[in-house]
Amino acid sequence: MLKAPLEQFQILSLINIKFLNLDFSITNFLLINILALTIFSSLIYLSSARVEASSFQKTSIYFNPNAWQKTIEGISEASAQLISDIITTDNQKYVPIISVVFNFILFSNLIGLIPYTFTATSHVIVTFTLSFSIFIGITIMTFEKYKMQGFALFLPANSSFFLALILVPIEFISYIARPISLGMRLFINLMAGHSLLKVIIGFAWSMLLLENLTSLGLILPMVIVVILFGLELGVALIQTYVFVILTCIYIQDGS
Repeated sequence: MLKAPLEQFQILSLINIKFLNLDFSITNFLLINILALTIFSSLIYLSSARVEASSFQKTSIYFNPNAWQKTIEGISEASAQLISDIITTDNQKYVPIISVVFNFILFSNLIGLIPYTFTATSHVIVTFTLSFSIFIGITIMTFEKYKMQGFALFLPANSSFFLALILVPIEFISYIARPISLGMRLFINLMAGHSLLKVIIGFAWSMLLLENLTSLGLILPMVIVVILFGLELGVALIQTYVFVILTCIYIQDGS
């Protein structure tokens, strides 16, 4: 049993594996990431359309999409729609990386809602790795395309020399703050939401163990837990959406 709200974020070693003073232990963090990859791969496999050839026209092929395929297509269309709405130039080449980020955050957030699992995106090292990797990639892409003209990102158009002395440091700081805010937003929302849910569930469980409770006292804690769980589910979906939208915006700014 977890006693403190923050215990659920501890990285625990499940199988100790050490070789040449190097630690290759299997942790709950690694297990959940493998689980997320397995679930997504299984959905891709189950979503494969069944191909049936007609007995009359063997050259004709009919695809019968199943429910799994419709689910995957819905997720793919959602991420593709975000890309096409925000990135206006040469947006197709960004579909693979955005789709991978979208699905990784989405499945990590949803798996973390299952009791006694682990939320990978509630660790700042994970969210910062995602945000800084995207930030470095966008910066390299921008300067590779525009060369020295890429520094125009820090200088608003039609700015005088004296105004540029003030605006350039501000724009530079805001540019550097992008990956920090992007990763910190996801980390804080997931950690705070899970901590609050753990506190409320612990409070509700304590109420249920009390004697001489009325029917209202038995139902009310469960109703509050269900409502908060629904809100946390909304946070998991919204934070995935926000992360991908901001990533697309930053790509568009550098395009």
